[in-house]
Amino acid sequence: MRGGILSTIAKKNLDTRYIYIMISRTSTVPSKIIRAYTKETYAHTSLALDLNLENMYSFARKRIHNPIDCGFIYEDIETGIFGRDKDTICRVYALSVTAKQYARIVEEIDIFKKNQPKYSYNYKGIVGIMFNKPVVRDYKYFCSQFVAHVLEKSGIKLFEKNTALASPTDFKLALEDRMIYDGLLTEYREYIKGYSVDDVEDIILGSQIDDDIVIEAV
Repeated sequence: MRGGILSTIAKKNLDTRYIYIMISRTSTVPSKIIRAYTKETYAHTSLALDLNLENMYSFARKRIHNPIDCGFIYEDIETGIFGRDKDTICRVYALSVTAKQYARIVEEIDIFKKNQPKYSYNYKGIVGIMFNKPVVRDYKYFCSQFVAHVLEKSGIKLFEKNTALASPTDFKLALEDRMIYDGLLTEYREYIKGYSVDDVEDIILGSQIDDDIVIEAV
């Protein structure tokens, strides 16, 4: 009996992967405008495939000095806006997913990569959030809509609302017990230095871990 339980635990551990969701606040004008309206601390959402945030994606400006030309981008926490704004604060959450869900997430991101020139920012969607009216447009997303969309397409639904109404605050509320970091983005990698993916559950800052957050495995 004991061997059966251990085998089940081992299988569960082998099948577990992690993705990382970061919400952040920079000193850019768009960030300040969004926060002025929402009255919330955070204005941006990113999705990463690794603990070190080396494979992280979102919808944001393509060039550091052009806040209008936005679309699907690879984000580097040491260059671009993040590299320029040394006072950027963030929260990073670790979400456990199945191996199948992780593979689906990678596939969804690959679709965005292959069609990157087609994608642009869903500015009308931001206005839609203000009036609680989802605005869904082909090849157009804003940051939190993109993250929610990729997760939902991969069988992970964190909140009961249209992905075109998702906000950084929704992720903060849904993942409050999965937070692994809260502080300056410039200090994140130093904070996790020496940790590996095997240590994720040990560095979660919340005392309660909600194993039911992945509610739809497909």
